Amino acid sequence: MFHHLWLATFVVVAAASTVTASARADSTADEAAITQRLKIWTEAFNAKDSAGTCGLFAADLVYSLPGIDQGSRDRLCGNLNRLFAKSDRQLQYGNPDIHEIIVEGNLAIVRLTWTLTVQVNGAADTTTEEGIDIFRRQADGRWSIARFIAFTTRPSKLLD
Repeated sequence: MFHHLWLATFVVVAAASTVTASARADSTADEAAITQRLKIWTEAFNAKDSAGTCGLFAADLVYSLPGIDQGSRDRLCGNLNRLFAKSDRQLQYGNPDIHEIIVEGNLAIVRLTWTLTVQVNGAADTTTEEGIDIFRRQADGRWSIARFIAFTTRPSKLLD
């Protein structure tokens, strides 16, 4: 009897360890996929690639920025298109400083800091933006931002 109880306990512990290790491995892969999506977004933004930039955001995106309480994907992409069309300024994001990624099923929370450099007529201004992005795994398996909130402690002196 003791042998059967020990064997049953071993099987349960081994199964739980496998599930935990498997979940951790998936979480690591998800974190890498999200980090890669943010890197691709940075490259697209810096290249003024509207489609690539907007491609990170889910169709049902809702966001908050200073002055915008309930932004949508259409609004964000429209604002980015207008910003990219201005030839008198250059905008450059560095890859984000990711503070943490928490993955739970098909949702992930990312706390990060972005650094933006704006150049206009030879003058440059660098600012940072703090944010929390909520990613949702889409039907195609890709991670997209469904919700975000971001703020800067000091707006860029060169953006209007």
